[in-house]
Amino acid sequence: MTTDLSTLSPEDEAARERLYASAAEMLDRTKRWSAHNTGSLNTDGLRRFAPRLADAFSALEAEIKLNEGAAFESVGADGETSEAHTGPIVEISARPQAPVQIVMSGHYDTVFAPGVFETVTDLPDGRVNGPGMADMKGGICVMLEALRTFEASRLKDQLGYRIVLTPDEEIGNFASSEALRRAASSGALIGMTYEPAMETGAMAGGRKGSAVFDIVLHGRAAHAGRAKEEGRSAIEAAAELVVGLEALNNQFDGVTFNVGSIDGGAPVNIVPDLAIVRFGARAPDHQAAEWATQSVQKLFERAVSRDGIHGHLHGGFYRPPKPRNGAQQALFEAVHSTGRAIGLDLEFVDTGGVCEGNNIFAAGVPNVDTLGVRGGRIHSPDEFVITESFPERALLSALLLNRLADGRLDARRIKDMMGR
Repeated sequence: MTTDLSTLSPEDEAARERLYASAAEMLDRTKRWSAHNTGSLNTDGLRRFAPRLADAFSALEAEIKLNEGAAFESVGADGETSEAHTGPIVEISARPQAPVQIVMSGHYDTVFAPGVFETVTDLPDGRVNGPGMADMKGGICVMLEALRTFEASRLKDQLGYRIVLTPDEEIGNFASSEALRRAASSGALIGMTYEPAMETGAMAGGRKGSAVFDIVLHGRAAHAGRAKEEGRSAIEAAAELVVGLEALNNQFDGVTFNVGSIDGGAPVNIVPDLAIVRFGARAPDHQAAEWATQSVQKLFERAVSRDGIHGHLHGGFYRPPKPRNGAQQALFEAVHSTGRAIGLDLEFVDTGGVCEGNNIFAAGVPNVDTLGVRGGRIHSPDEFVITESFPERALLSALLLNRLADGRLDARRIKDMMGR
């Protein structure tokens, strides 16, 4: 940061030439990957895809491991908890003794279950529609090509990295959060995550924290005609709970709640003895997250205080908030200056969305988390990627790696600002 980041070094010029020559290869690889279903709960698909990632990243001078993530708790439609599993975590490391260390992350799961959305289609105006083209198999390709380009330069010995590619980001990183924390805590000064940028090229600034909750309520079944008074309706208790949860919106600045589903019930001639309320919450900072958690606890306690109702509460803030601080702002400014070197005027916009950057920030590492391709309509069958963004975003990452390695971007100084 003592040098003008908006000018190009000879290594930068070489990176630009190489990456624009690799544009078609990046797009073709992403199309092939997109056609392979890796829905977060498609364990078989995830297990078959992970070795393809390992093979692609074997082009790097790095150690690659496929590790099983921890089992995590899942609440089924019957209200019972069980252990759930997902695909392997791909962990990659290189040059752990280099003077500058970074952590990089991305996810290879998508929100699309098998059979829902599995086709790749070329669209007009330089766009491609497909599952994960933007979110975020395209981002993983950008990461890989930037690293391959960096390792072809004379600067490579100055920078080491740890990469975590996860199979469960879209459902909360419950299995892979420890791998992310461990990688971030192993001396990393800066984090780089490859979620898609916005269609305009804008990137994420501050991010809210995210919670997922399941509340299971049990009542007492009875014949709805002959003995309605003997029953205790779990759905009635759940309905009151849902109204209370939605009423929490706008009570604390920046905190939002959303009830996603209510499971349970029975035929209309039976008083329902089971209901499961599944909901999420977002909070801009730790104080807000604490208020949200306490508010949920109070509503749960009120629900189970009803005559004949009992139950259990699961979940919480699995991704802490990632607010702007001195370190984050300094990093954003460095990325902005680097973007200027290739004609990009990058904007950082605060968002309610969450990603693995939240986990890395919680481990004490400043990070920029939308280094992936430009795209839009993610999490829908209309998801698309803008093809010209492959070399553009790969070059942005390659330039950041060059600047981290040669000291133009002072990673240690930025890391030291985390407490400010």
